[in-house]
Amino acid sequence: MKVILIVDAKNLGDKNIFEKHLKREGFLPVEGEDFAYEGEAHTHLFNTRAFILEVVSKGLSKTEFSSCGIIFQVGENPMEIYKFDKNKNIFAEVKV
Repeated sequence: MKVILIVDAKNLGDKNIFEKHLKREGFLPVEGEDFAYEGEAHTHLFNTRAFILEVVSKGLSKTEFSSCGIIFQVGENPMEIYKFDKNKNIFAEVKV
């Protein structure tokens, strides 16, 4: 299934380092879009969600940033919005 990932990173220290990590994990930048990435999922939806959260968290750990939110879609399934909690060092679901 196709995965679309949108990242809202504020004051990202080094976008190249962040994007290199995403690319290594299979997420390529969407041409003409800033902080939009696409990839392929080959696992169950819940495993894919956990993988995406882990990949973005590790990418953020490689550079400075003030805040980060993400949203993604797996196949036809739009997923929840997540914000990175710098105190706990994890993504937390945003209730809307």
